[in-house]
Formats: sequence, structure tokens, C-alpha cells
Amino acid sequence: MIRLLVKDCGAGTSIQDCGRFGYQRYGVGPAGAMDKIALAVANMLVGNDPEAAAIEFTVLGGTFVVEGGPVRVALAGAYAEVRIDGEAVPPLTSATAGDGQSITVGPAKAGTFMVLAVCGGFAVTKDLGSRSFHLRGGLGGLGRAPVRPGQVLPVGGSPQGPDLTATVPPQVSAGAYRVVLGPQDDYFSAAGIATFLGEAYRVSAEADRMGYRLSGPVIEHAKGFNIVSDGIVTGSIQVPGSGEPIVLLADRQTTGGYPKIATIISADLPRFVQQRPGSEMRFAAVSLSDAIAAAREQAAMLTAVRAGLKPVGLGFDTEHLLSVNLVDGWVDAHAPPPEPPLVTAA
Repeated sequence: MIRLLVKDCGAGTSIQDCGRFGYQRYGVGPAGAMDKIALAVANMLVGNDPEAAAIEFTVLGGTFVVEGGPVRVALAGAYAEVRIDGEAVPPLTSATAGDGQSITVGPAKAGTFMVLAVCGGFAVTKDLGSRSFHLRGGLGGLGRAPVRPGQVLPVGGSPQGPDLTATVPPQVSAGAYRVVLGPQDDYFSAAGIATFLGEAYRVSAEADRMGYRLSGPVIEHAKGFNIVSDGIVTGSIQVPGSGEPIVLLADRQTTGGYPKIATIISADLPRFVQQRPGSEMRFAAVSLSDAIAAAREQAAMLTAVRAGLKPVGLGFDTEHLLSVNLVDGWVDAHAPPPEPPLVTAA
């Protein structure tokens, strides 16, 4: 069996896949990769399904030694370097390491979460249908523990075909984070909602996989700050008595008793989770139909990334790029301008 021996890694390193679903009514949170785009792209580059289990790093990387190789690896997410026996691997490119070679992921130079995928994924035992490690629930990972030095991580397959590079890089939205107001926006005054949508907030030092507490202007409640506990989804924004919002993320609780002013749309979450403490942000309200359209655009973007994968060393050519269905306007958080009217001769 092919394995990765963990020589060293940061404290926030764990095995994550797309998450654990269908158990929230029992109080079991979903976990899963914080940046789902990074998980999908890294897996595509090594020939996996987009949702396969990979290693997630939080700011700090790690070093691994291949045993029983070879193994193909790829890194995506926050900007960091990956090296095989000291030789740098180009960004958004997979590379194959042989038996005994070392794989080193450096610290993130920008962003927070990196994902290292391996061919075949990691063959750790599933808990409730997922390999994702959940610290507070004691589920997933290798032996229901985070990735630690000295562990041996089983790899699920050997390389097939050539290493790949992404000629169409993944893209995320820009500008204000789009939110759908509610479900308890009626618990806030008109002034409170105007503050939330009109002022800037920053990620505080209280930020982890469970959620990010934001600092900034106080959001005024209209009906108190306690509700009968109800369901929470990833991206829910609670506002406790302090008036400062908390964005709940992958390792969140499943229910909560603070009113939720809004929810960040799924298409903007990959960019949101990459923000570090001190990062400034604003929010903009959109409709549910806008949120659905953005999710479809994100899926189309990933389809374009997959279509643009090509073997390393073949270079970039105009004919190939023109054959790929690029997603226009993806980096703009706002809708593209309307098409100009057709002008016909009188």
C-alpha cells in the first residue's frame, strides 16, 4: 500500500472531504473542507472525484515522505509552494513523487486554507459516510484525530496517465460578500440592517473552522437577541447581544439561539473563508434567485477548469483556450451589464 509518512505539520491540519450530511437533526455537524473550490480543483488535478478526501492545512503546511510510491499530488487554495525533494511544483499543477521522496507544503503567503490532494484520495475509515475530521464531534480523520507528525496516511491509488496542469484557472467572486437576508432579519431594526449592509467589518482574532467573529459597528436588535434555538447552515450570520456578527462555518453547531440576520451565499464562501484576522469586508443583500444563479455559475466555472486540464509540458495554445467554455464576468460580484440593443438599418 502507498502511504504518506507525516514528518511535520501545523496544528490546523486535518483530513477533509466534501462533508458529512444527513445527520444534523442528530446534532452532527457537516465538517468538510473550508474551501470547497480548492478541494475540487486539487482533486481534479490528480484525477479524483472533486469530493475525495484530501489534507487541509490552516496557514502552516507540512512535510511528508512517500512510502511504497509513487503518488501524485496537487495543491490548491491559499497561495503556498509545494516541493518534491526540494524542487518546486508550478501552481495548479500535479506532480508525481516516487518512493522515499519528500513532499513539502510551505506556509500560506496569502489566504488561510490549502488543500493537498493525492491520487485515489486518502483511504481512511468513513464515519457516518464521510472521512472529514470534526474536532468537537470526534469523528473522521485517521483514528478520529487531526493529522499529526508520526502518522502514516494510506493513499487510495497509484498515478494513472500524465501529470496535469490547469490552463483555465479557478476564479472566485470579488467585492462585497453577497447575502440572503433572514431567517430572523425581523429581529433587527431598520437601522441595524442598514448598519450591517452599509458598514465595513473585519475578521477578529476569534476565527477557526467553527466560525469567524467579526468586529465592527454594533448591529441594533429590535426584538432582543434570544430566540428558540433553530437550525443553522454553513454561512449563517448570528448576531448575539454584543451586536457583532458571527459567521458560522464548516465545524459549526447545528442549532443556535441567537437571531440570524443573513446567510452568505454558497458561491462566496470559498473566498470568505480565506480571509485572515484583520481582513476588511462588506456585505450586499441579494435575492434567493441571485444566490441560485451564482451557484450555477460556480458549477460552470469548475466544469471549465476540468475541461482546461491538459498534460504537463504541452504548453498553452490559442486553439485549446478557445475550445474551453470560459465563464465571463465570474470575477465581478455584480451582474454583467445588459447587452446593447440591436441596431438595424431603416
